[in-house]
Amino acid sequence: MGFKLGLVGLCTSHPGAWVPIIRDLCEKGDVDIEIAAAWDSGETRPEGFAAEFCEKNEIPECPATLEEMVSLVDGVIVHTANWDKHIEQARPFVEADKAVLLDKPIVGNLRDANQLLDWSAQGKRITGGSSLRFAFDIAAYLAEPVEERGAVHTAHACCGTDEFNYGIHAYSLLSGLMGPGVRSVRYLGCSGQKQIQVNWSDGRIGFLTVGDNAWLPFSVMAVTDKAIRQIEVAAKGVYRALLERALPYLTGAAAEPPLPVAELLEPELTAMAARTSWLNQGAEIFLSDLRQDDSGYDGTQFAIEYARGRMAKAAAVAAK
Repeated sequence: MGFKLGLVGLCTSHPGAWVPIIRDLCEKGDVDIEIAAAWDSGETRPEGFAAEFCEKNEIPECPATLEEMVSLVDGVIVHTANWDKHIEQARPFVEADKAVLLDKPIVGNLRDANQLLDWSAQGKRITGGSSLRFAFDIAAYLAEPVEERGAVHTAHACCGTDEFNYGIHAYSLLSGLMGPGVRSVRYLGCSGQKQIQVNWSDGRIGFLTVGDNAWLPFSVMAVTDKAIRQIEVAAKGVYRALLERALPYLTGAAAEPPLPVAELLEPELTAMAARTSWLNQGAEIFLSDLRQDDSGYDGTQFAIEYARGRMAKAAAVAAK
């Protein structure tokens, strides 16, 4: 019998885009999953959307509450756009020893990050994050012999749209290329978008361009002791890159996670430090100095704006 998967939060395009990829991975024999249930809070979608989603995607169960879903599934993917709800919505499943994959951004404050670290220390099965952390194009570059491409000492990644919900892709892209070990972050200034310097403990440096802007292609420039390489990540395939890595662990087919939770959270923690830096006139902020009582990025306000933007688009379409 396959792993019974539940989808929590249908706010974004991700649930609809991930369902066919998961089913394709099943057909290829890479995983054994049945998408058994889906639930939505209604925070950014209209009433009845979950039932429509389940019918369209041939998902058998549409429970009215998360508590009802717990007995129907072996684990869940939490897609909810309001990242401040991720811990609350994951909790009933974690406490029932169900596996959880948290879509990006995983969390927006240190308090929630600490809860995930505690759950991981208790042996709970937690994974997730931005698909860009596992991008095929970055993996292919890193697979080249270091003797030929050189060791990366400096990199620059950029991302459009916003500072955190989408900006986390740039932080994750940089982490995917450079690996773990971020020590500190400094806000450098704004030239249309915010410019961030990220310092690794071993002396390597990354730069990020994030913030309000038109959508930009996912791209990172890697500078080595031998060459410069501009790597543009193809949008097609980014979701599959994450799901291929995460689903075997989520379902228990793989014993080890794609990344330990402490490493998995590093892009989010780096973004939190960047926010603290620009709120403090560009002070260097060490990840170890992040505060439990800092509210971090506001997921509730983001969800309100996200829903408002969706309603505006729907009104514009209806007016045509």
